[in-house]
Amino acid sequence: MGRPSVALRLLSGLDAAVAAVSRWGIDQDFLRFGLVGALGFCWDTGTVYGLRAAIGLYGAGAAGFLVAATANWLLNRVWTFRHKTHEPAPRQWTKFILANSCGFIVNRGTFFILISVNGLCKAQPVIPIVAGTIMGLGLNYFLSKRFVFS
Repeated sequence: MGRPSVALRLLSGLDAAVAAVSRWGIDQDFLRFGLVGALGFCWDTGTVYGLRAAIGLYGAGAAGFLVAATANWLLNRVWTFRHKTHEPAPRQWTKFILANSCGFIVNRGTFFILISVNGLCKAQPVIPIVAGTIMGLGLNYFLSKRFVFS
């Protein structure tokens, strides 16, 4: 058998880091979920910046959520909650999107309010994306662990 792929080596390194940090009493699933969320933040931000000129900030904000949520579902399925028994992918993806719609309301509500009332946030959408991500994290984790990956 050949060498492990770059992705497997990266995940092994991240697993070691998660195990080390979890010694401070933080749940490993939550740490993984947060790391996946950070990657989702990158997908979200890239989508918003890539599409804002073509479809506006409101459309780009909605598209960014969908892209990030789909990528996050996949990574949470194969890494964060890999120890769980999974439903068929289309059903689980649908449950993830539905469960995280509550987080979406909090996340994108924060985003839309900030770009509507603050010129800096409108000029630099990364600021309301960060704020929305932080606001939705806890709710998304709870709903994902309890109802999607249970």
